[in-house]
Amino acid sequence: MRELSLRGLRIAGLSLSSAIIVEPVLAQVTQIGQVRLETVEDRIEIILETTDDRQPEFLTSRSGTTSIIDAIDTQLAPGASFEQIAPAPGIESVTVQPQDGNVRITVVGSTTSPVVNIVERADGVIVLDVRVPALDIVVIGEQVDGSDYFVPEANAGTRTDTRLLDVPQSVQVIPQQLLEDQQATGLDEALRNTSGVVADTAEGSGFRFSIRGFERANILRDGFNLSASDSSLRGGLSVLAETANLERIEVLRGPASILYGDLNPGGVINLVTEKPVAEPFYETQFQVGSRGFISPQIDLSGPITSDERLLFRLNALYRSEDSFRDFDESFERFFVAPVIAWDIGDRTDVTVELEYLNDQRPYDTGTLAFGDGLVDIPRDRIANEPGDSREQDTLIAGYTFNHQFSERWQIRNAFRYGRQSAEGRVANPFAFDETTGILTRLDASVDNFRESVALQTNIVGDFDTGSISHELLFGADFSNNSTSRVTEGNFNAPLPINIFDPVYEAFPRDESQFVSVLDEFVRTNRLGIYLQDRVSFTDELTLLAGLRYDTVEQTLTTGDTFRGPIARIPGDRQSQDNDALTPRVGLVYQPIPELSFYTSYSRSFTPNTSTTEEGDFLEPEEGDGFEVGVKTELSDGRLFANLAYFNITRQNVAAPDPNATSVFNAFIGTGEQNSQGFEFDLGGELLPGWSLVASYSHIDAEVTEDTVIPIGNHLIGIPRNSASLWTKYTIPSGDLAGLGFGVGINYVGEREGDLNNSFQLDDYFLTNAAISYEREDWTFAVNFKNIFDVEYIQGSPINRLRNIEVGDPFTVLFSVSIEL
Repeated sequence: MRELSLRGLRIAGLSLSSAIIVEPVLAQVTQIGQVRLETVEDRIEIILETTDDRQPEFLTSRSGTTSIIDAIDTQLAPGASFEQIAPAPGIESVTVQPQDGNVRITVVGSTTSPVVNIVERADGVIVLDVRVPALDIVVIGEQVDGSDYFVPEANAGTRTDTRLLDVPQSVQVIPQQLLEDQQATGLDEALRNTSGVVADTAEGSGFRFSIRGFERANILRDGFNLSASDSSLRGGLSVLAETANLERIEVLRGPASILYGDLNPGGVINLVTEKPVAEPFYETQFQVGSRGFISPQIDLSGPITSDERLLFRLNALYRSEDSFRDFDESFERFFVAPVIAWDIGDRTDVTVELEYLNDQRPYDTGTLAFGDGLVDIPRDRIANEPGDSREQDTLIAGYTFNHQFSERWQIRNAFRYGRQSAEGRVANPFAFDETTGILTRLDASVDNFRESVALQTNIVGDFDTGSISHELLFGADFSNNSTSRVTEGNFNAPLPINIFDPVYEAFPRDESQFVSVLDEFVRTNRLGIYLQDRVSFTDELTLLAGLRYDTVEQTLTTGDTFRGPIARIPGDRQSQDNDALTPRVGLVYQPIPELSFYTSYSRSFTPNTSTTEEGDFLEPEEGDGFEVGVKTELSDGRLFANLAYFNITRQNVAAPDPNATSVFNAFIGTGEQNSQGFEFDLGGELLPGWSLVASYSHIDAEVTEDTVIPIGNHLIGIPRNSASLWTKYTIPSGDLAGLGFGVGINYVGEREGDLNNSFQLDDYFLTNAAISYEREDWTFAVNFKNIFDVEYIQGSPINRLRNIEVGDPFTVLFSVSIEL
């Protein structure tokens, strides 16, 4: 389910966001003698007729997908109570009932709270004009704004719920319905639907994403940066996020440091989680599939108290699956996410949430480079040992507090705490003799602990200066991230193996011989202050401008147990302080309401927690980006298209040091990199029952200045051309109503395997399909992934011996779900 916030509406010079107060003419009891409902063009009207021509005071509030309007000191005449179920698309019910000396009008939305505009007439008639933001109606049965595959608003582009047409940057939203139709069980699958995004996992430790040619894009969770932007993942929590509690995924392309701080200039991915709803909702799903895949899960929500001021939501999941690679270990995951929402008052609410994830999986270092390509071995053959595994425990907790000072000004304060422990054992490849096929590996273990504390406060308001309208955002955020990393290995007893004729477990592995090859503690404190103004000169012309100041303090302490080959001294402490101003400016021109032309320029600043072999911090990364594009809503608002050209430059990028004597965590700054190209995205509903999502990108990403890497070399894992398509048709009526068919493709072009461009990864073309059937509250589905069993490599390698990730073979996934 998805939730979109109320839009500002003007009534007699005032603005309506989530509450309306109209001063009463007289402090007397008003009687409503008749209630009726009418459908008028693009809305419904609830008409209240008073018996004495008095105008009561109204107070409105919102709880989940429900809008509540209280007529103060008002009573209903006998027989005037009113209830109507499903009066229009997007509205589940309308009720008018007496409550505590007042009259309460309750409008329940299907997926988002309706917007209510109160219009009073002199003859004692009050009209409640009701619209659904994402599902406005012309006549009953037709959607004209938004669809299952198109969400018209997003938060990532401005930190406020803003229509995509009004944001001067490329933003794509992946809705929950698309995730369900594709049975996407991971972020990597979900983000294949977007242009310019390359996804893979970092040897099972977390997802890594490249956007517009640049690696290590940040992952936000409800606007909080809990992931890391540097190559070693020291800045925050590794991301193995679960999709079970996601409402949608927002992808903002281009630099966005003004909003979120130290970000990759390629873009940012914001995971929007589900929130409690007032209407009781209970869903359970069971999935089974190839390689012993099994996954039961539940999604429960509803009111805790009878007045619906206290709501809950609970998502929980267990998953188990065998690897298609020759590992003894399997994938196993447990996830639970409870949320409590409290509507404290008419203008104040708070949400408290928690997530816990335990993930166990094989520690897979991938396959190997051989010459200018890959080694010719079966795709199920592993380069490390069958028993190698990795386990992560992740806990995220926090709150979000909202208070509306008036119809025009509100404050949002939010806090997140995250902690993660990760430990694993691996035979880590570090040398390969291509003549003999002998791969030398180091017996090693990792034990990492990360902790993150983050606090945000935003003030949002709108005001006018003459005929010019402003939406102002002023905010500050603080974060403290600390990471303890310990890696131990046995250099005295390497583990050789012939990759063409492997004999596993041929040598003993003795932990008593381990020495510390990496022992460090990194702490980063960051404070940011930012100001943004969205200025509407006319209905057609909007300027978005902002400025951010960041100050960052970093320290790295080498542990006393360190005995590795890197030139560091046990107990040594390195530190650096950096600050920066990052601007953003964008312009949107809308000649007609359904069409936007836009351009923008912004800069990025990313403190570099990667270090040289000697233990010194690299200088901060800096980037800037220019973008120009066009967006349009088609098919009466059910379909959205975006075409953009971009040019982004990034300086002092951290990359593994090719001349380092250590196999662990030695980096260099690679000078300057540039990525430019264009991208196209299309998503929504073509015809009733027929939806699609399509994308294409052309990216030219290369090294433009460097003292080590040859100028002109292409960046790691970035295809020049990539495309995706998913389309589904569900029969809307007749004996076969509810039967759906889906088909999709993913194409990824040839890519370079390292910055030296010493080997290449072949292009690949995947085909997927689905059949589903919905009947009342039941849904049955079967998905076929990689139908032609294509062998392919996905993602971005770490080097010639690590993280050349082998893609999944043909997979079948069945699911059955019931919603009550």
